Amino acid sequence: MKNAINYILVVAISGLTLTSGCDKNLDINTDPNNPGIENATPEVLFPSAVMSTAGMVGGQLAIVGGIWSQYWSQASNSSQYREIDSYNLTSINEEVNLPYEELYAGALIDYQLTIDKARASSDWRYNLMAVVMKAYTYQVLVDLYDQVPYSDALKGNGNLQPTFDDGYTIYQGLLAEIDSALAQDYKSNPLSASQQNTDFVFNGDMDMWEQFANTLKLKMYLRMVNAQPAEAEAGIRALYQEGGNFLTDHAGVDDFIDVPNKSNPFYEFNIRRLNTTTNIRASFTLSSWLIRNNDPRALPYFGSNTPSAIHQGDFTATQAQQPTYGNASVFVQHATDPVFFISKAESFFMQAEALERYFGGTGAKALYDAGVTAAFEQEALTPGALLTGAYAYPTGSFEQKLEAIITQKWASFVRSEALEGFFEQNRTGYPRTSPVYSTDPSYIPGQWVYSRNGFTGTGNFPKRFVFPDYEVTRNTNTPTQIPITTKVWWAK
Repeated sequence: MKNAINYILVVAISGLTLTSGCDKNLDINTDPNNPGIENATPEVLFPSAVMSTAGMVGGQLAIVGGIWSQYWSQASNSSQYREIDSYNLTSINEEVNLPYEELYAGALIDYQLTIDKARASSDWRYNLMAVVMKAYTYQVLVDLYDQVPYSDALKGNGNLQPTFDDGYTIYQGLLAEIDSALAQDYKSNPLSASQQNTDFVFNGDMDMWEQFANTLKLKMYLRMVNAQPAEAEAGIRALYQEGGNFLTDHAGVDDFIDVPNKSNPFYEFNIRRLNTTTNIRASFTLSSWLIRNNDPRALPYFGSNTPSAIHQGDFTATQAQQPTYGNASVFVQHATDPVFFISKAESFFMQAEALERYFGGTGAKALYDAGVTAAFEQEALTPGALLTGAYAYPTGSFEQKLEAIITQKWASFVRSEALEGFFEQNRTGYPRTSPVYSTDPSYIPGQWVYSRNGFTGTGNFPKRFVFPDYEVTRNTNTPTQIPITTKVWWAK
């Protein structure tokens, strides 16, 4: 990431006030001093959309993802996230409604307007940038809700009751949009200095945007390996035949500052908005794995090399039952933490998996090692002897290698990419789920356990979000509600 944020959009980061996509198109009175959104330029629309995406993916959704990926657990002496930790999210919960509303009414409508305006003026730079971010944002929604409006969406007054498309159809559409954007001339006319300042992700580096586009395609094809194996293989092989130009740096936003509404969105949601630092405590699932492996990331994650932790979802335990819970280690957050859309480590891990799946594994170990190293670099650390010890790349079967790749990927997602740990476990089954709860002496550190206070029945982990009330009450084409435990289309 090489960006210089000159302004932060309060709406997108704080999530406290939202501008509806419908409202933008239905205003009756227009203030001449505040021209309508239709008059905005790509230079204004695009950064607004990026911060909307970052605000949700790196904020509200990071909280859900972190709990469901068992990086942390709800503190036993508070109640802010109990519904998340107990898998009791319904259509009326903020965690289900807010990301859907903001990503459609904020991010996606602005990306689409950017695309429309860029294409009208043959500005293929902003076209590629907006198409990639639109595809990334849509992918998050699809992976959460499985079905969302796509082909009928983002048309303003043209369609206020959009139908829902299935996830596979949306993936196909997004991949086609990315290919179309990559086919245009987006490099011959570099962004001006002022335009570079509107690109919070790569500061106008179109080579990096091309890498982001290819890496996002790789990610989407890997998500398809269970449901559409032939198509996934063909797509990935084509990427490598075209040069395999993937990310070697983070794609995200990293210039947050320690000022209200201008800091990291996770920090805004969890600390500044709630005026407390102790809601989120170490989960025994992650902390026991870190301790077992003498992983130094325990210190930057939880402020201790041997963090005290809460067993996942055990937030109703009394002081007499669990006397250590009151002093369980708090997850360490900073107002200036970046939000990654795809991190350097994730890019390397995905490439390692692709080489193992389709190219005989040649070069996979080097990329795995690079992924582990990059993951430690995120915490200003190095893996040291772990790369030849506990984290050494396996020499056995494909499944053993895949488990190592995905487990290390899981350990790299602990901050703003927390939701990806949840997605990847649904896709691959790694980390494994434990047959016993984590208080059992036979528990294996790092294996996922069913929440002590789970609402869905033992072993029935959440697999998706239900359709939000925001859409159910406004759109008669919303499908019949699907249980939170039902797999999305690409899941294992």
